[in-house]
Amino acid sequence: MATSYPETEEEGGLQEKKEEEKEQEKAEMGGYTGEKSPKSPATRTPLSWRGKARSEGPVEVKLELHPLQNRWALWFFKNDRSRAWHDNLQLVTKFDTVEDFWAIYSHIKLASKLSPGCDYALFKDGIEPMWEDSRNKRGGRWLISLAKQQRHSELDRLWLETLLCLIGESFEEHSREVCGAVLNIRAKGDKIAVWTREAEDQASVMHIGRVYKEYLGLSVKTIIGYQAHIDTATKSNSLAKNKFVV
Repeated sequence: MATSYPETEEEGGLQEKKEEEKEQEKAEMGGYTGEKSPKSPATRTPLSWRGKARSEGPVEVKLELHPLQNRWALWFFKNDRSRAWHDNLQLVTKFDTVEDFWAIYSHIKLASKLSPGCDYALFKDGIEPMWEDSRNKRGGRWLISLAKQQRHSELDRLWLETLLCLIGESFEEHSREVCGAVLNIRAKGDKIAVWTREAEDQASVMHIGRVYKEYLGLSVKTIIGYQAHIDTATKSNSLAKNKFVV
């Protein structure tokens, strides 16, 4: 048979519950000091943490960084004809974590905001963005040439995708052949290029070209070419011949 509690016991239970709520409210209002806690829930210390905070001190939160497979160096070039070419090339910074990359990227000018005659270059640490570097001189580049109107519609996306391909080692085992990438801002049309270290290594060069084209989201009708640095350096006209195409 069900037991019914007297009305006086229910009232007593409610009274005790109200007293408990008052005690909790006092605790949340700053205990018995009379100091009112901030109204914003985001600024309050959860009650379950308070005893722990008193006994163990402040809770330290460590940010877990995500290391990259390689350390990378970002370079900037601004054409000043009164200075030597090498003097116009400046090392901006180096990084080796995903978090540092995004921190840097968010604090530099977008590619589309650079003035004509300026370059960005991202290379593996220890490799300078020039043909003469020993790790570049036998290599070449996959070159993307953009029309002038693409600067404000496509350039920033394509350059960011290029950077992510590099630091993400998107070319699998052939990523070891990648030296870096260069962005050229020019009045006639901008260029983006991925540099590799061995122009004669056809298997690696072609794999990198196919993957790169796919990551950029270029249509199958778009043809991009690979040029050996030695051919570019000795070209007799404005265009070097393509060694490979995809």
